Amino acid sequence: MTTLVIYIILFILLALSLIKDRQKTGKAFKVAGKAFWKMAPGLLAIIGVVGLILGILPPETITRLVGAEAGFAATVTAALIGALTLIPALISFPLAASLLRSGATVTTIAAFITTLVMVGFVTAPLEIKALGRKFTLLRNSFSFLAALLIALIMGVVLK
Repeated sequence: MTTLVIYIILFILLALSLIKDRQKTGKAFKVAGKAFWKMAPGLLAIIGVVGLILGILPPETITRLVGAEAGFAATVTAALIGALTLIPALISFPLAASLLRSGATVTTIAAFITTLVMVGFVTAPLEIKALGRKFTLLRNSFSFLAALLIALIMGVVLK
């Protein structure tokens, strides 16, 4: 139902935009098209990864690996994977949602997404060049710890 409402609002706004200025609407479509094609490979890759994970691993295994019975070790593992992964957070949401529906805990998923956004292991060399080694190490260390704290709070609040 929410999706239908969003589409209706989208078409109304599109119609208003076309009535107001066709050229600007056309430019907006070009910008949106370029953004879409830029994100398409990442989106397709994550859809493929989600499909593989859900196809290979039964929900019981996902629950065992990242569910409540896996405990805090699963949260730390998810946080490490998030810190090592370099994908836009927007693309990670479908994977996180699928894992959540398959039995992962809110804490584990929050740790993955939060470290994905806050900790940059892959980008650390560039950050060291620009901001220095001490700054990079401290920022990433504190961000990792903050991400774990946020994940634990999310797990308690959304339980």
